[in-house]
Amino acid sequence: MESALREEQSRTQKLLLNVLPQAIVDRLARGDGLAMENEILADRFEEATILFADIVDFTPLSVQLPPLELVQLLNRIFSTFDRLAEEFGLEKIKTIGDAYMVAGGIPVPRPDHALTVMEMAIAMRREINQLRRETGLPLALRIGINTGAVVAGVIGIKKFSYDLWGDTVNVASRMESQGIPGKIQVTEATYAYLKDHYEFERWSNLPVKGRGRMTAYLYVRRRSSPWPNPEANSASEETPAPVPPGTDSGPSELRSREPTPEIAL
Repeated sequence: MESALREEQSRTQKLLLNVLPQAIVDRLARGDGLAMENEILADRFEEATILFADIVDFTPLSVQLPPLELVQLLNRIFSTFDRLAEEFGLEKIKTIGDAYMVAGGIPVPRPDHALTVMEMAIAMRREINQLRRETGLPLALRIGINTGAVVAGVIGIKKFSYDLWGDTVNVASRMESQGIPGKIQVTEATYAYLKDHYEFERWSNLPVKGRGRMTAYLYVRRRSSPWPNPEANSASEETPAPVPPGTDSGPSELRSREPTPEIAL
């Protein structure tokens, strides 16, 4: 009887780990929620770094490829990103169509949240460049990063998920949607964490919906490695992907696309 109960508990935990972070599953098992009211779990993190990545010109690509090949391509890309998130100790939040969202500093706070997210961004770009060479497809990423306070929690009843909310999330999404193909764009808040290790190009007066004009920074190269051995963290430096034909190569008020769905608090 006890053996069957343990097996059932083990199966339940494995299922939960498919949709919730390990730290959240552990806390649920102990019965000590983050903040519980009517069985809703929520927590506030004062320092977290959020990354949004989007496949450039995915709609034309989806028309070009047969459905099976398209799904196989997305599965390969997102599976690679999942592996990188695990290697860097970051938390994948979700995929939205062809967009990928990952966070550092949640659900377990860590002082290097901005550094690890930046290193994952570099690794993501490298992997996409490699896939572009292998397939011959015009693949490129647009990546946006922001740092600040977020609210995290588990929502849903039958289909539940761990998600993030707040202005920090919205601005990270805007950094991606207003970004440049093949580039990594960060906010001033993230830049403050990264400036000693990375070189950036400063862009002023970037129009951001709901925030007016903001200062943003485009990643150029490492100044020094934040890791004893960058290769061990799958983040070796590489030349970014070429900008697809017909796409602006620099920040512009005219450069726009449908943004990743915004979640306002």
